[in-house]
Amino acid sequence: MKFLIFIFSFCCFSIVSAQNIPMYVGTYTDADSEGIYLYDFNLETGRLTNKKLAVKAVNPSFITFSSDKKFMYSVGEVDNFEGAKSGFLNAYSVSKDGTLTFINKVSSNGAHPCHIQMNSDNSKVAVSNYTGGTVSIHSVFKNGGISQAVQVIDHNKGSQQSHTHSTQFFKDDLFIADLGLSSFFQYQWNNTAHKYQLKANYDFENKAGPRHFEISQKGKFIYVINELNSTISVLKKKKESYAFIQNITTLADGFDGKSFCADIHLSKDGQFLYGSNRGENSIVVFKLNKKSGELKKLQTISTNGDWPRNFTLTPNGNYLLVANQRSKNISVFAVDIKTGNLTFLHSIDSPTPACLLF
Repeated sequence: MKFLIFIFSFCCFSIVSAQNIPMYVGTYTDADSEGIYLYDFNLETGRLTNKKLAVKAVNPSFITFSSDKKFMYSVGEVDNFEGAKSGFLNAYSVSKDGTLTFINKVSSNGAHPCHIQMNSDNSKVAVSNYTGGTVSIHSVFKNGGISQAVQVIDHNKGSQQSHTHSTQFFKDDLFIADLGLSSFFQYQWNNTAHKYQLKANYDFENKAGPRHFEISQKGKFIYVINELNSTISVLKKKKESYAFIQNITTLADGFDGKSFCADIHLSKDGQFLYGSNRGENSIVVFKLNKKSGELKKLQTISTNGDWPRNFTLTPNGNYLLVANQRSKNISVFAVDIKTGNLTFLHSIDSPTPACLLF
């Protein structure tokens, strides 16, 4: 009888374990946080458990993986690295138990790096330096380490202060959202010069403050979330450049308080778009018209926390998790795959969460 009970318990444990996937949390390291944390996320229940410190680090406020998830890269959002007015970026290898092993650290060539992005073949990373107004591009070695910068793009123009906030590699292009200049830049790789060269820039009206963005699967549409005027701008590809086709508010009708957009993500099937509002403290849900690219607002739902800086969708698309920075909690929502709508499930305390990564 005891043997049968043991077998049953072991099988139940195995099933639960198989449903768990790792989720990493980048943080601001204040009194409560020491670096990058690791949780088990259960794909059946939506529960986060088994929190542990994956690695000690200073202000790893944004983190990203290599495509095979063998390596992780983080920013160090500071302005005093090695005596210079700069932050830094860290490279880590991912151990079998999920903890991170430090490989190396290099300057980000600008103060307060807030975003890091890797290209599709894992050969380059681009780091956005918010206060510095630069984007620093680095090569990646076979062991996962990162080189000193191979190119630094500087958007500062005299008295105009750049605040680069995010980048994305797409085929031979590198796109950059610059909140300070309220512009969106398109660079193209030049094989002869071995660097990215400016191809086009798109100026946003009313000091919108482009922050983060999503590119549709084939690059036909780009969705830019604007921090300062709480809108999403939709750009549509026309030949080799893009044109604005829509601006739509992210805020609920009747909301008249101060709010600042943060993050944006497309659903895996490309039918829905989600954005976060800091101030209104909400997630907004849009339906995409796949032919025109335009958006229709479906839902606004509270994040059950304060200052939703970043959020993410689970790999299977069934859940959306929100990092509420000021209230220091992570909220979990169920996603209705057919309608895109969200339902709040539960929340857990988490030290100053800033970035969530599956």
